[in-house]
Amino acid sequence: MTTLGQKKSISTKEDFIKSIDAMFLKLELAYHYQFYKVFGTDEKLKEGKKLWAITLKNESPETILAAVEKVVASQSYLPTLTDLIKACKEINKMDGFPSAEEAYIEARKSFQPRAEFNWSHPIIYFTGKKIGWNNLMEKDSKENFNLFKKIFNNLKNEVINGKIFEIKDNTDLETRKPLNKDLFEKLRKEHKV
Repeated sequence: MTTLGQKKSISTKEDFIKSIDAMFLKLELAYHYQFYKVFGTDEKLKEGKKLWAITLKNESPETILAAVEKVVASQSYLPTLTDLIKACKEINKMDGFPSAEEAYIEARKSFQPRAEFNWSHPIIYFTGKKIGWNNLMEKDSKENFNLFKKIFNNLKNEVINGKIFEIKDNTDLETRKPLNKDLFEKLRKEHKV
């Protein structure tokens, strides 16, 4: 179970595990001698996979595989976990979306009416809406950010797969009533404003 009682998708978890296994296979094939020097025993390999999987848990399987290919193509020596994290960040910036951190900050800085706010991408609005604006504004915590990041990344994947997110403007200028100037003046005098 995850936050708010949502179930984790088993296929996503399986895809993530497959991406970690594929990453280690690519590293083994590309850096054979260096790989065995670092991960030479079954125990070291198991612990290495566990550490790298925990550290890369917020990355999508596609990002992990693209990052390992990028590193293998550019480095002569076995990459460190830090090298893979940097490559993942670079891959994430290439997709045209703001990072989850940038989106979180933008959502927290937004103001009413949110449908009219100048969003850098509509999925930030829909992420905030799904979490709840009050929850987002009142609690600045690691759990809140992690929930935001998870929803943001899910919506980002939906956009990549072709879904279009549009923010509908709920303000209908035709149905707005004009300001009652007499009432406004009366209230100003009454409250000495």
